[in-house]
Amino acid sequence: MATLIFENVGIKALSAAVPRRVINNYEYTAYFPADEVRQVVDKTGVFQRRFAEAGTCSSDLCFAAAEKLFADNKIDRSEIDLLVFVSQTPDYRMPATSVLLQNRLGLERNTIAFDLNLGCSGFIYGLSVVYSMMERSGLRKALLLDGEIRSRIYSPKDRKAAFLFGDAGVASIIERDSSFGRSYFSLNSDGSKEDLIKMKAGGYRFPSSPETMKERVVDEYGNIRSDEHGYMDGGDVFNFVIKEVPPDIKKVIALSGIPLPDIDYFVFHQANMFINSYLLKKLKLDPEKVPSTVGKFGNTSSVSIPLTIVSELQGKLNNRRLLMSGFGVGMTWASCIINTGKCQISDLIEY
Repeated sequence: MATLIFENVGIKALSAAVPRRVINNYEYTAYFPADEVRQVVDKTGVFQRRFAEAGTCSSDLCFAAAEKLFADNKIDRSEIDLLVFVSQTPDYRMPATSVLLQNRLGLERNTIAFDLNLGCSGFIYGLSVVYSMMERSGLRKALLLDGEIRSRIYSPKDRKAAFLFGDAGVASIIERDSSFGRSYFSLNSDGSKEDLIKMKAGGYRFPSSPETMKERVVDEYGNIRSDEHGYMDGGDVFNFVIKEVPPDIKKVIALSGIPLPDIDYFVFHQANMFINSYLLKKLKLDPEKVPSTVGKFGNTSSVSIPLTIVSELQGKLNNRRLLMSGFGVGMTWASCIINTGKCQISDLIEY
């Protein structure tokens, strides 16, 4: 059972950046009839998204969020001993984007820096890694960055994914402080379901080639993509979520011993409105405790949980209990309960 308990470590401050470019999904009609687009958008509940401009990477969004975080909280950069960057859309295959951000942000050369290649559960996995290192060492401050430019992964000619994904970046400062008390994590993986969400080509198992770049019709519905595009089996992903996620949430609640009504907010990965509505009903949660941003930012993969916190919970996290749950590509899923202490949330910025 992959459960973890940490003492007196937590998120001191959090910020987020989204691209300025707003995509109105009802007007995203270059490849599909308007009536068909409306049906897809109404079903998923993704009405708007943010797309990064050409040349903007996930590291740029994280850099902007980090600079905002430093300015708002008067952070001494020399005290940051650890930088972790979570993303599946890095700047390069090598070197690690975290190391580039260490230099760009003006951090000390003795800063620990590494990347985590994880999707929708990545923020919670990243928190668990950073919490563990902070609790068991003399590190002073950690910077957890999480960024995605998912708009570039999926084919705009594939109905299954074309209307779901957007771009964003977040930054958080993590410190030791007795006010945070205990936090509880459950981390899980099932690689037998690797084909549910995948980008087949572009790595070293299936290297890029002229053939992998060719677009083709992939199903009876006329969806078009290449092997260089990501794809998703929406039906099986939903079945996976309803089978695995509610029990995992109940497991972390049982681990904590905290009654469900005593949790102040539940922040789920913003997959789509249909999945999140199911989780809310299945767990019999108060809708007022379940903030949502899928309608205005879409699915931003691992960024969606902290982005939702910044967008919807600013000024509401003074010593609150927060349950977070992320699930997706891998397949991996993770849930945690943390105390927020006096977490400072910066204004959402556009980059």
